[in-house]
Amino acid sequence: MGATTVWPMARDAAATHEPRRQHDLAAALPPPGLVLVAIASTQLGAALAKSLFDDLGASGTVFLRVLFAALVLVALWRPGLRRWTRADLALAGAFGVALAGMNLSFYAAIDRIPLGIAVTLEFAGPLAVAVLGSRRALDVLWAVLAAAGILLLAGPGGGSLDPAGVVLALVAGACWGSYILLSQRAGRAFPGGAGLAIAMAFGAVLLLPVGVAGAGTALLAPGVLAVGAAVAMLSSALPYSLELEALRRLPAHVFGVLMSLEPGVAALVGFAVLGEVLEARELAAILLVVCASVGASRTAAVAEPRDV
Repeated sequence: MGATTVWPMARDAAATHEPRRQHDLAAALPPPGLVLVAIASTQLGAALAKSLFDDLGASGTVFLRVLFAALVLVALWRPGLRRWTRADLALAGAFGVALAGMNLSFYAAIDRIPLGIAVTLEFAGPLAVAVLGSRRALDVLWAVLAAAGILLLAGPGGGSLDPAGVVLALVAGACWGSYILLSQRAGRAFPGGAGLAIAMAFGAVLLLPVGVAGAGTALLAPGVLAVGAAVAMLSSALPYSLELEALRRLPAHVFGVLMSLEPGVAALVGFAVLGEVLEARELAAILLVVCASVGASRTAAVAEPRDV
């Protein structure tokens, strides 16, 4: 879909620390490929994160995830603070609030309601971005098709749900929609992953009180730290960086439609990693969201390459 764009050029010499491998990955994959790799990485990280819930709880797990991701991204991009205007830092701060809110509310939700239902409810945010930001009838069609698959994946007759879990999943969805819009703006305002690094660091600071309160000294256990680092790479550092690059080349509403694949990938990872058996209804739902994502990939207009 469209021509491959190169990694945006840096504003100054500090951005020359960009790793060659990350540059090559961004240059080699088209925007839909970046999004799909990010989705798969996120769901693998979510499956791994569930192993930490007994030791850390939802708040401790998400804090450890965001903290390690922030450390990696800050070391990678060395963004500093003095180089940016107050408006730039305010944008990065808002981005960090969206990241922290999205992760904390979603982890709290899956601690109360099933993962598939939580992902479905959370997807209300990006789906709203896809529909409300659409300028073409085809984009609305793909969004409707994805919505049908998501509803089918959730399934009827699932029993009573914890109201708090439902509300938390919807809050995560609102934060996810904000993340999409803010990520696109940050990608234009900051070179490379500098904006993401600042936002992730700010998010880690915001999550520090709830993380320590929820997990306490368990955060210092070597085994827990190792798993937390792996979760951070799979669920935050890698996918957010890939999504940020994809958003440089895709309109926000098209990105939202591509993310419709998330519930289907979650179900597949649940089967492969967690042993969750897929029913015919779930397979049909996956087919619907895959068709929606493929359709969006074929009709999306990719932005021209540009320096930021």
